Amino acid sequence: MEAYKREFIEFMVGSDVLKFGDFTLKSGRKSPFFMNAGAYVTGEQLHRLGLYYAQAINDAFGLDFDVVFGPAYKGIPLAVVTAIALQELYGKEVRYCCNRKEAKDHGADAGNLLGAELRDGDRVVMVEDVTTSGKSIDETYPILKAAADVDVKGLIVSLNRMEVGKGGEVTAQKEIEQRYGFPVASIVSMAEVRDYLHGRDVGGRVVIDDATSAAIDAYYEQYGAAE
Repeated sequence: MEAYKREFIEFMVGSDVLKFGDFTLKSGRKSPFFMNAGAYVTGEQLHRLGLYYAQAINDAFGLDFDVVFGPAYKGIPLAVVTAIALQELYGKEVRYCCNRKEAKDHGADAGNLLGAELRDGDRVVMVEDVTTSGKSIDETYPILKAAADVDVKGLIVSLNRMEVGKGGEVTAQKEIEQRYGFPVASIVSMAEVRDYLHGRDVGGRVVIDDATSAAIDAYYEQYGAAE
């Protein structure tokens, strides 16, 4: 596993973004882990988060694109920090764009997008925190295509939860790939997280002990899907 992926896993735990225990998800599933990207709140955290996204984008899709797009709301700061990080790490100048939940009806930036104006031929990479159902992509992909004849190069998320999507057979990420025809990648997968953290001391405690590892196995026996 690449060094930045190992760092990112410890970063999620240290930022209280990825937690292990007993959680009831919005879907009603009982899960032994929970991710809340809203816990990234400081300048240092956001700076590092952008750097991890930029490295993962470079690994998954390369740097031959023009725009980073983040679906509202959590995708907005992700798009901004990722654009900054791409310039910092690779000298790659890209524009950022996001959607609004409610279109603005006045001013020079009226409409349902904020940030850069999309142009025909723009190559776009989308950024999200995590994809569980693909709902935000279903909402924003038509907005992108209506704004301009853009080419979506791919979607990057921070964590692949590796759970079955709405169809009940493959992951939500695979469902998006099948539905829209562009690749979906993640900084890390839950398999990588479990393998790296099992028995490892992070911040003075073992985050995934044998019992937690067994609970994760049991969860994936019921809800898991291949990456």
